[in-house]
Amino acid sequence: MNRYLRGIICLVVTYTRFIGIKLIHWKGLYFSGLNILSPFTEIEIRGTGVITCNGLKTRSGTKIKVRNNAAINIGKGSALSHWCMIVCHEKVQIGENVQFGPNVLIFDHDHDFRAVNGLKNLKYKTSPITIGNNVWIGANTVILKGTRIGNNCIIGAGSVISGQIKNDTLVIQKRNNTEYQILDRK
Repeated sequence: MNRYLRGIICLVVTYTRFIGIKLIHWKGLYFSGLNILSPFTEIEIRGTGVITCNGLKTRSGTKIKVRNNAAINIGKGSALSHWCMIVCHEKVQIGENVQFGPNVLIFDHDHDFRAVNGLKNLKYKTSPITIGNNVWIGANTVILKGTRIGNNCIIGAGSVISGQIKNDTLVIQKRNNTEYQILDRK
């Protein structure tokens, strides 16, 4: 199919879907700019959850789920490739011009298995996730609760990320350890 025709179809489907979501969750979705979502992108807002996006692009199979009293903010010009998933129970902040490879998973929560009946009663421990501007996240990366990724970072494919990543850092995760390198701007 011609890519322009596909783009027009995605644009029409995106704004039709956004209008439907606004009718159901009036304060649950805020959008601006030219958002182009695949018709096969799933958006789920529960209770008072909020999604804010500006110029977001997604590919097929992407899932964005925000739970009650949680917020996902996605900056201008960010793009999620095939089969990415963001599940938010507290807060996920994604900066501008962030590019996700296929199958990137973001979870700002863990199951609280230590609490009595924690798994059975769906109890969670949460901590916000922040991803800076101009970040590239490689395929099959998992970003865990409490992670802060600085601006201008590259996260290598297949990484499991937790903790603080400083600005201008290249993260390459090898089999038994993680290496952090400062990006050379030359």
